Amino acid sequence: MQNNPNNSNNLNNNDVLASSPAKVDPSEASALFQTYPTSCGHLIAEITLNDPKALNALSVDMCQRISVQLLEWQQDDAVVAVLLRGAGDKAFCAGGNIRKLYDSMVEHTELSGEASQTANPYATEFFGSEYDLYRQMHFYTKPIILWGSGIIMGGGMGLMAACSHRIVTDTTRFAMPEITIGLFPDATGSWFLQRMPAKVGLFLGLTGAQCNAKDAMLANLAEYALPSSAYSQLIDALTQTNWSDNSNNSKSANGQTADRQADETSTAQPAAQTSDGDAPLRHSHSITSRVLAEISMANTDSLTLKPSKLVEYWQPIHTLMTIGGIEDIDVILQDDDKLAALDSDFATDSWTQKAVATYRKGCPVTAMLTYELYQRVGALSLEQILYLETNVAVNCANNPDFREGVRALLIDKDKNPQWSRTLADCLTPEGLAYIDSHFANPYPSGEHLFKGWLTDRAYGVGAVR
Repeated sequence: MQNNPNNSNNLNNNDVLASSPAKVDPSEASALFQTYPTSCGHLIAEITLNDPKALNALSVDMCQRISVQLLEWQQDDAVVAVLLRGAGDKAFCAGGNIRKLYDSMVEHTELSGEASQTANPYATEFFGSEYDLYRQMHFYTKPIILWGSGIIMGGGMGLMAACSHRIVTDTTRFAMPEITIGLFPDATGSWFLQRMPAKVGLFLGLTGAQCNAKDAMLANLAEYALPSSAYSQLIDALTQTNWSDNSNNSKSANGQTADRQADETSTAQPAAQTSDGDAPLRHSHSITSRVLAEISMANTDSLTLKPSKLVEYWQPIHTLMTIGGIEDIDVILQDDDKLAALDSDFATDSWTQKAVATYRKGCPVTAMLTYELYQRVGALSLEQILYLETNVAVNCANNPDFREGVRALLIDKDKNPQWSRTLADCLTPEGLAYIDSHFANPYPSGEHLFKGWLTDRAYGVGAVR
């Protein structure tokens, strides 16, 4: 079990992520929090992403609020599980709210020049608060249950992957569409795309293909499925469950909190490392799994899910993604006849055609970054991947394609981005050097946002001691 409730961040050199969210009217806050009492005297906590007009897109404020509240609930023994949902019916979370990030990219370019080597301060804050939250959630000791109904994209996928228990519904639609805006599949995408079977993660990253609930379950992004109308039924099931044996789940075997242990040893060790201390944590996760399995099975007859395209086409996808390098994959994706020769049903399906059209119109630099990350991170830990994604994301914010992609899709909305390079350009010696430059640390020596994540202070190191 991955666990560490201590959200110390290892960011003593950075005040951006340590800042507290601004005080606002609770009903208008970017994230809402409440608890439901259980029949046995415990609490089910709930987080609601509260920006339905923007499809609950992540903001710096939203990430910071959630992080602070998760830490508070981690220390509250009454809280046995956390629910995460989005406001409204349309979306759980459609990605990051990048309008302010776009403005910062334009301003940073005007001040520092097109080829600036200085990290954009707001990009640091934007990606830093988001990635730090993913890390905190991945190592959270208590169950985090995702209500993944509606649209889930980009940053929302990062939240989905970070939850311990994921529920999808008949309205779930997910994608990693960064190729349309010149970024790359970030938000731990480099981590969870690796964990999908038959190389389908690489295909989804390159094409931004849209998927459904059954696809999510195949792709290791969800465990349970319910009707989109069953949220109140889920609350009832969780609150009527006996959690009474799940006491003291933020304490270790000797009674100290994990925060105090981590402060005393300066290694951010996971909580409850002894077998006796781990028992309450395993218990709460087991109870959560049992409840969700029971309610899912009870709704089998009332739930109709669309068939999985990934199940139907995993073989041609696997063949395509292992045909050679990115240049070999590109040759087939750019040619209808070659795609049909691979598998005619796959090639003529409207789902495939939409995905291929997205790839053809998408950013070649993104395609290269997606492929390179997929090849590079297979042996890396979650924290190492997030560290690397930070480098790539902040460098993308300094380079032209991300800015141009956002302009074309979201600002001017002409849907006609002028990408800086073709794929052929990216494969020249100069182009390969340019792609490689995205992986370089954009910060001065010793000042990386997450420098502690590569040392003994990493949660993953403590988890295996």
